[in-house]
Formats: sequence, structure tokens, C-alpha cells
Amino acid sequence: MAKQRVDKSKRRFLIAATTAVGGAGVAAVAVPFVKSMLPSERAKAAGAPVEVDISKIKPGEMMTQEWRGKPVWIINLTNEMSEALTKLNDNLSDPMSDVTTQQPGYSKNATRSIRPNLVVMVGICTHLGCSPEMKAEIRPEPFDANWKGGYFCPCHKSKFDMAGRVFTGVPAPTNLVVPPHHYENDTTIVIGVDPKSASQGAA
Repeated sequence: MAKQRVDKSKRRFLIAATTAVGGAGVAAVAVPFVKSMLPSERAKAAGAPVEVDISKIKPGEMMTQEWRGKPVWIINLTNEMSEALTKLNDNLSDPMSDVTTQQPGYSKNATRSIRPNLVVMVGICTHLGCSPEMKAEIRPEPFDANWKGGYFCPCHKSKFDMAGRVFTGVPAPTNLVVPPHHYENDTTIVIGVDPKSASQGAA
């Protein structure tokens, strides 16, 4: 009888151990499966939409977010910056944003943006792909004595205003690109999806 009790104890132990090992195996398989359902870094680089918290961008500041391997600038314009834009049309190659490849239709306005104070654009010069520098202060600069704020590309001296519109007489042929984007809420912008597409997806 003692031997039988010992055998039953061993049997219960083996069953419990086997169950535990089996459960661990299922968990090990499930982890990579769940991870495979999440967007990979490669997928994000290929063009997956990117959500950005814009709640901490103060007036006059710019933040950079990577999308499709490119830097996307989000700039919170001050009132002074916005007013300066209205005085530059005669100095610009495409002041009315008529080259439609450079921005979506909903950004064809004075600030090339959905919200007048928040400009969103790809921070790559349209000449040879350099990254312009933000020169936001309205003051004389070595490259422009009447500078009203904007972006200067040190590679080949191209100039853009605060809305990314290109000046005349510089190597860059077109305005900076405005990417597809929409506002998820008051503090979140989604880069990579147009407002119309976003509303259709939510329907």
C-alpha cells in the first residue's frame, strides 16, 4: 500500500510538471506572435502613420519627428511670425502654393497649414536634400539684410520663409513639402494620414 501511495504522488508531480512546462511553451510561442502584430520599426519607416504629442510646443518653437525616414518639422508660429508671412509674397517663387505636389489641398493657404499657428513640413531642402536651419528671429542676417524669419540651407544658400515657401533666386526649385497629416485631438497630430482618410477610417 505504501508503494502505491508513493507512485500516486509521483504521478501527480509529473502531471503538474508537464502542465507547467507546456504552459511555458505556449507563452513562449505567444510572445513573438503578439509582437508580430505590432508595427515594426521597418514598417514605421516604410510609411506607417506617426502620432505626435504637440502639447508642449511653445510659440516660436519647433519640434522634429521622423516619418518615412525623413525629419518632419512642427512649428508653433508666433503672431509676429504669422504677420511677417503676409509681407513676403513678392520675394517668393510660389507664394500661393500653386505647385500642388508640394502640399495637400487643405494646406493651400497663407501658412500652408490646417491650423494657422501650427506649420507641418518635411525639413529637407528641395534642391539637393540638405537640411535647412531654422532662423526664426526677424532681424538682418548675413544672407539677407531684410530677413523676416524662416529657414536657410547652408549647403547652397536656399531660403524659405516660416511657412516653407521658397524665395526667388535660390537653387531650391519648390517649396518645402507638407506631408499628409491631421489632428486626432487638440494635442495630438497624426503624420501620414489626410483628414479625409482619417474620417473615412473612423466611419
